[in-house]
Amino acid sequence: MTDIEKLEQEILDAIAEAADEQALEAVRVSALGKKGRISEQLKGLGRMSPEERQVMGPLLNGVKTRVNEAIAKRRDALKEMALEARLASERVDVTLPVRPEPRGTIHPVSRVYDEVVEIFADLGFAVAEGPHIEDDFHNFTALNIPPEHPARQEHDTFYFNEREDGERMVLRTHTSPVQIRTMQAEEPPIRIIAPGRTFRCDSDQTHTPMFHQIEGLVIDETTHLGHLKWVLAEFCKAFFEVEDVKMRFRASHFPFTEPSMEVDIGCAFEKGQIRIGEGDDWLEILGSGMVHPNVLTASGVDPERYQGFAFGMGLDRLAMLKYGIPDLRAFFEADLRWLRHYGFSAFDTPTLARGLS
Repeated sequence: MTDIEKLEQEILDAIAEAADEQALEAVRVSALGKKGRISEQLKGLGRMSPEERQVMGPLLNGVKTRVNEAIAKRRDALKEMALEARLASERVDVTLPVRPEPRGTIHPVSRVYDEVVEIFADLGFAVAEGPHIEDDFHNFTALNIPPEHPARQEHDTFYFNEREDGERMVLRTHTSPVQIRTMQAEEPPIRIIAPGRTFRCDSDQTHTPMFHQIEGLVIDETTHLGHLKWVLAEFCKAFFEVEDVKMRFRASHFPFTEPSMEVDIGCAFEKGQIRIGEGDDWLEILGSGMVHPNVLTASGVDPERYQGFAFGMGLDRLAMLKYGIPDLRAFFEADLRWLRHYGFSAFDTPTLARGLS
């Protein structure tokens, strides 16, 4: 066996014995790197006579080609082995008998949904629901959203194909259409919350194309901003389970309320954690305001006789704030490990009497 053949065999044996991709890469560098054994042999071609180079050139290049092929083949095999090992460690055998201990958990969004409903039910609110697919009137026009408003653009809203009458249905961008449908169907006084799924063209760490909102609506003859502030303060104290909470109402603009306000709560940011009810920092949690007279008129309610307030907040955002979940996208990935970490026992029903958490 020549020296070249011996060198090739040693490298091929090392490739076959590589236990993982890191070890394989070390073999590749030692053979084909700048100072590798084959590379050093190829550098020596320049010092050979033309006759010697004519013999050694094809020989060394052939060795290099076969080594590269062996490395590629071994790398594919190692990747396949790693995948099989991972699948074996993470698989769930659905044919096994039922385990005596409970394995399923309640999703954080479902948990927060139950907590919020429990709180507002105690405040006298009923739960109202509506369709996910809405028409332009209920999703935009009745809510005093003008035709040129950015919320109507396709970069923000999921539209369906145009119908024969020229109208395009949409996936609702908020749960506010439920408020319109409730005012059309019921006579005041009205006191409802409208939790549910909503849809918008957005996706990053704090936004997803589908998310959950809850909105509230109160309509009667005497409701005013003081009532709105009290309801939101009581909700925040109950939800975050604190004795007191500082709140700040900032003037804002929403087409469907006038006046409109963004609501901040007092908090403290300490070591990557948010502590509600203490500290001198502020955190925005929701939008609110008095229902615009145009919205009342569009819903068939007399604005000269009735008035009311409305508010809206994200259930997913509330879950992130209360339970320290850093990334919204993980809510919808169905990762069992994540669900077991952040999920709740199916037997742990939230009640105000014994505490929500």
